[in-house]
This record gives sequence, C-alpha cells and structure tokens, in this order.
Amino acid sequence: MSWSGMRGISPIPGYVVLQPTTLCNLDCTYCYLPFRARNDRMSPAVAAAVAASVNPWAAADERFSVVWHGGEPLAAGRNALAELMAPFAGVEHHVQTNATLIDDAWCEFFAAHGMRVSVSVDGPEELNGDRVNRSGAPMYKSILTGIEALKRHGVPFSALCVVSRPRKGLAERLYAYFLDLGCDVLGINIEEQEGVNARVNAFGADAVRAFWAELVTAWRRDPRIHVREIEWTLRYAGAVLDGTADGILPATLDPIPTVATDGRVFLLSPELAGFTDARYGDFSSGNVLTTPLATILAGAATSAGWVPEYLRGVEACRASCPYFGFCGGAHAANRYFEHGRFDTTETNHCRNSKIRLLEGVLDHAGAR
Repeated sequence: MSWSGMRGISPIPGYVVLQPTTLCNLDCTYCYLPFRARNDRMSPAVAAAVAASVNPWAAADERFSVVWHGGEPLAAGRNALAELMAPFAGVEHHVQTNATLIDDAWCEFFAAHGMRVSVSVDGPEELNGDRVNRSGAPMYKSILTGIEALKRHGVPFSALCVVSRPRKGLAERLYAYFLDLGCDVLGINIEEQEGVNARVNAFGADAVRAFWAELVTAWRRDPRIHVREIEWTLRYAGAVLDGTADGILPATLDPIPTVATDGRVFLLSPELAGFTDARYGDFSSGNVLTTPLATILAGAATSAGWVPEYLRGVEACRASCPYFGFCGGAHAANRYFEHGRFDTTETNHCRNSKIRLLEGVLDHAGAR
C-alpha cells in the first residue's frame, strides 16, 4: 500500500512520557508493567537529551506537557525527580501516582514545581481489591492518606479509575465517590488485556453500554467534575450534529513518545515498553542518548519494524469501521496484546472504551 493518503505520524508530539524508575511499590493484579519489581533508574543524561528536543517544542506551544509515569514515579525520590526535571524549560509537569508515598514533603514539592497530580484509585475501598502491595495486602488506606495530604495542602488532583467489571449500578456509585473525593478531573479506564495482564476483557456489549449510559446520567445531574471520556464523546457528537466531525481527529497521529529509563523511545503506545518479540524486536524506535528525539520522530513511520504494519491497521480501521471518526483506529498495544500483530482492526478495548462508550452516550440521549 502506498503511504500517500494514509494517516501519518506527527513529527511534533502533544506531550512526552518519561519513566524515572521501573520500580513500583505496589503489585496491582491488573498492571501491565513487566519490570515493576526492578529499580532501574533514569539518568540525568537521558532527561537532558529529551529536554534538548522538548524545550523548543514547549517554546512554540504554551501548554506542552512532560508526564512522569512509572513504575511509581515517586519511588525515584524527590531529589532524583527534581534533577530529572531540571533541564526542562517552559513545560507543564504531570505525574501519575498511586498516592501511597504522598506526604507533606511531596505536596510541597508539587506546589514548588507547579506539578499536576493524577492519582490512581478505583473508587470505594471494596472496589480496590486489585490494588495491593507485594505481600498481597490491600493499599486503599495508604492511597487515601496520600489523597488527604493533597487536599490538606490545597494541591488540585485528577483521578484515574480502572473498572474491572462494568455492571449495572457501578457507575452511579463511582461518580458519587469521586464527587466526594474532591478530584477535578476523572478518567475511567475499563481494564485492558495488555502487557503482563493476560486477563481477557470481553465484558459483553449490554453491560458496558449500560455502564457508560449510567455514568453520563450521573454526570449530567451534577457535572462538577470533568469526566474525560464523556466530554470527548459529547464534543464528537456535537461535531457530528453541526457537520464538522470530519475535522475533529488530528490529521496526523500523535506519536506519544515514551522514554524508558535507559533512553529508548517507544512510540504510539507506552504499554509496549519493556517487551520484545521475535518479529518486532524490542519495539523501540531509537535511543535519545544516540539520536535526538526530534530526529527519531521525524522518521517515526519507519523507525521500528512494527510501525508500518500498525499504520496499515489504522487504514484498515478507516475502511471498515463506522466508528473510525470517533476512535481514530485501535491502539497499537491493544492490537498486539489481544491479537499478536498490529494490522488487525477491532479489539476488546475498542468495544469497551470507544464503541460502547459512544453508544452509551447516545442511549442516554435517547432516554431523555
């Protein structure tokens, strides 16, 4: 297939993801990370190499983000994280954390560095059974202690919730919980089969669609917090109604570069980092210690053997799926971990978090 007319990859990302450490102090049963028991650390040289490309992008974009994601980023420690952040200029720093290590000193660190915090918590205590430490002990109380510290210091925070079994009545409970928790943004991830998490996520169309419709109903009654999935879906629905839906997807894919502790760069799906395959190798597209990140992204379409196959898969989605304008094509990691290759089309993640999401919002609208 000719590359002309295909949806290519932007040479400039919307944000970059950096892994300060592979280590996580938790051992969540649905986690996809393969090396969360190891303590590989990012060196300042890697961060400086990334910053050399990022800083000019940030200078041209008033809100360019650097996302610190692990492992558990706070396990790197405040001094090490501050050293890694130091080379960056004009960026907005974000951290995705399990919150168990947050204390007064971390809250002061977040405030001093203008850092945006997102906390992983799955709702009320009884819904956090997958969030355990290495001894299998539940960690909800430690998570809540960290969140209380954020609130005590007036540090705004987002919440990221994994739903492992969508079912009737759950969305109402979750939304009420997060309203009380005090987060300003909520993201909902229906559990995915990816990485070392081999649990199959085929939950059934009716249950998933009803979950999303119920969540929209709860949100519409009291929309005090932003719900990521709902707001994106409503923007798309509005664009369809006013005839501008063709322009709602970016013309090119965001490369979403993820930089591992050793400087290797993984594109399009952070979840591929740390894995290898006999056909595709380690999935990396280069290393910032030897090649500038900007150069890697300029050649993104052919930077790793799996990427052209994935782009063909995106075009197969465009040709076959009526939801393409909303979804933009199944994510690379979901294709690989569900089907073993990248040029397939529909995945369970598509069904759960794209197709049923849109249908659930429309079901809610039709019920009004």
